[in-house]
Amino acid sequence: MADGAPLPFYAADERFMRVALEAAARAAAEGEVPVGAVLVNNSGEVLAVGYNQPIGRCDPSAHAEMAVLREAAAKAGNYRLPGTTIYVTLEPCVMCAGALVIARIERLVFGARDLRFGAVRTKFQLADSPILNHRVQVDAGLLAAEAAGLLARFFESRR
Repeated sequence: MADGAPLPFYAADERFMRVALEAAARAAAEGEVPVGAVLVNNSGEVLAVGYNQPIGRCDPSAHAEMAVLREAAAKAGNYRLPGTTIYVTLEPCVMCAGALVIARIERLVFGARDLRFGAVRTKFQLADSPILNHRVQVDAGLLAAEAAGLLARFFESRR
């Protein structure tokens, strides 16, 4: 997405982001930071749904994006997942953005920006960097207020 001009998101984009928001709510219910993700192929088939679980799994890499990449790659029998779109409620971190590039994800749609660790727009532009061998199309801001609200409520409840 070019900063400034809003993108014309599709109805399917909103539908899949709502699936990611439901997954994020599940993370919150389990005491995890509420981030959810869903990976979809170009035919609109959901390949995997996941949410943050680093606390429960005692695994710093158990982010929502990593969960869906692992599941979809295992099903496909291949670490590369071309022709897919990932919907994530929060802008990916450096680890997850790098994994999206390595997995050859075609498109990333995310909700809220991550002002502390965002690696695809806020702090870096890792997913579509011209110095890497693969670029992910990045579309930002879909249902951002809902995603940010879920995070804000979660952290307010912790104070």
